Amino acid sequence: MPRRGHTPVRDILPDSKYSEKLVTKFIHTLMFGGKKSTSEKIVYGALEVIHQRTKDDPLKVFKKALSNVRPAVEVKSRRVGGSTYQVPVEVRPERRNALALRWITIYAKARKGASMMDKLAAELFDAAENRGESVKKREDVHRMAEANKAFAHYRW
Repeated sequence: MPRRGHTPVRDILPDSKYSEKLVTKFIHTLMFGGKKSTSEKIVYGALEVIHQRTKDDPLKVFKKALSNVRPAVEVKSRRVGGSTYQVPVEVRPERRNALALRWITIYAKARKGASMMDKLAAELFDAAENRGESVKKREDVHRMAEANKAFAHYRW
């Protein structure tokens, strides 16, 4: 958090192939060690694999996968009178996207498979079909928020 005023949110440019800001954000999330070209090859390759497998628009599958992984609520720790409560709070739209992209990336990396391109394509395809580890993570987060609904009055 900056000490001097608010930092402006940087506007990201749409990607070159699909002209979508979400794809650019996904490329940046996947990027490791500043290797953007490698990350672009992986994402575009995964979308191409999806196109070949489904004969459908890969962007539509990508957006469907994201909408299935986006969390609506999450829990935040709140310390009240010596004890810590898990308080359910709504997730801001920017954070929803960030969490969805991060979870898809993490669980694609954790998959068994030949190349990152294939693993990412499989995770996106599974998320679009409402199954897979990233969707399971979203359901776990929602379940945790539902279980702690009694502490919702500690929201700040």
